[in-house]
Amino acid sequence: MPASISNGPRVAVVTGASRGAGKGIALALGQSGATVYVTGRSLRSSDSPYGGTVSETAALVDEAGGRGVPVAVDHADDDAVAELFARVGREHGRLDILVNNAASVVNTMSPGGFWEQPLEAADVMAVGLRSHYVASFHAAPLLIAGGRGLIVNTGHYGAVSYHLGPAYGAQKAGSDKMAADMAKDLRPHNVAAVSIWMGGLDTERARAHFATLPPEARPTARRESPQFTGRVIAALHASDDRMRLSGRTLIGAELGAHLGVTDIDGSAPLSLRYTLGGPPELHPSLY
Repeated sequence: MPASISNGPRVAVVTGASRGAGKGIALALGQSGATVYVTGRSLRSSDSPYGGTVSETAALVDEAGGRGVPVAVDHADDDAVAELFARVGREHGRLDILVNNAASVVNTMSPGGFWEQPLEAADVMAVGLRSHYVASFHAAPLLIAGGRGLIVNTGHYGAVSYHLGPAYGAQKAGSDKMAADMAKDLRPHNVAAVSIWMGGLDTERARAHFATLPPEARPTARRESPQFTGRVIAALHASDDRMRLSGRTLIGAELGAHLGVTDIDGSAPLSLRYTLGGPPELHPSLY
């Protein structure tokens, strides 16, 4: 029997979980009973205009029925990331789920081409792409030791359609291909790697942006809760389809429907495949 099943609750690391998607994913994994290492840079609510800290998220994981472990980590610091996973190894000897979500996203919603936007927009290819690689590098031996591992890169339709400019698109497309290549290397060890595209999320950042728009310009379509993707991840890790789906880029709404997962209000989020595009097919060399 895999160690991740025989040795107690699942152990997960969710990066970039002070707020937004990472916070929701950590909370949902906590609801499944997991021990969740919550990483991020925010130690005080004032550290971000959107609030949230690693300790607040970890406390919510506890309240949800799991065990939250807050760890302040700057994912641009390779040594700090290495120490994070060394700590997981010391405390558990294994890892079951890694969710790569940390990203340095600069607001590029103002008019103009990419050359007219802050150059810092390119930072998402460091914390958001390279950081995914570094975290996965250190996590891989622990995932292999667990016997039933899963790496998830949080993705978006911006990998194939225009969204927030070329740096964001390159990061999302790169994360998808990274998961596919990692899956190839990890397949003999019963460790899966996927990228999951999230839809429009009901996050602190989104709410703050919509509040600046005139009422008639605010979107009316229902948005996914940040917890939905976490529910899907928990179900995928437990599913017999985990290795069959390894390497793929998956639309969260479609994967949720396949696994019988609903959002926190019981609704089924809709796929945006036919409006924003779908994941490309994998080359046979990746299977």
